[in-house]
Amino acid sequence: MRNKTLADLPMWKRALDIALIVLALPVLLPVWAILALWVKLSSRGPVLFRQQRVGVRGSRFTCFKFRSMKVGSDTSIHQNHLAQLMQSGHPMTKLDNKGDSRLIPLGALIRSTGLDELPQLLNVFRGEMSLVGPRPCLPYEYESFRPWQKRRCETVPGLTGLWQVSGKNRTTFNEMIRLDIAYVENQSLGLDLRIIFQTVPTLVTQASDTFLSRIARPSVPDSGSSVPAGG
Repeated sequence: MRNKTLADLPMWKRALDIALIVLALPVLLPVWAILALWVKLSSRGPVLFRQQRVGVRGSRFTCFKFRSMKVGSDTSIHQNHLAQLMQSGHPMTKLDNKGDSRLIPLGALIRSTGLDELPQLLNVFRGEMSLVGPRPCLPYEYESFRPWQKRRCETVPGLTGLWQVSGKNRTTFNEMIRLDIAYVENQSLGLDLRIIFQTVPTLVTQASDTFLSRIARPSVPDSGSSVPAGG
């Protein structure tokens, strides 16, 4: 499966992924070590969270994340949340924006800044993902997609993408799908570089929005699981 996925990566895209990872390693490794230590000390359980995700053209792979929720937390409510988003046309707001007692200490900050997704650099290095592309969805999400929506999976999934820098949680589900398809149809070295450069300020805005939403509303115990569609 890995070789098949690598065959779907243009040479320029694979070269960009590897070059940027190597250049960023001196900064990323200390951050990785600090986060791993924090997850280990703040709650029992493994440091990494492993989950089956959908790759290019419906293939499956194991996606890595830093664990941001307590072990044994019920995540089934996410499926109902996604179904509502797909039908309602409401913005793709995260369930944990209102607070979730199942998050580990600083879990909301780790998630809103995207730091929980740093281990997915392993997926990028293995060729299962790219730095830029549509977010890898869960299998049950993929099965609920309409045929035209599955076109977002015609390229290798990514850590960041056109949707993330174009409003993300302020967009609807179908707007997310259309942005992902637009990326599939127009991907280029220039577009990837533009998305990468826009990702950091986007994450700062996302973290700020999460912080403001949490101080504006009381914490909601057991409000639900982790991420909106695409994680």
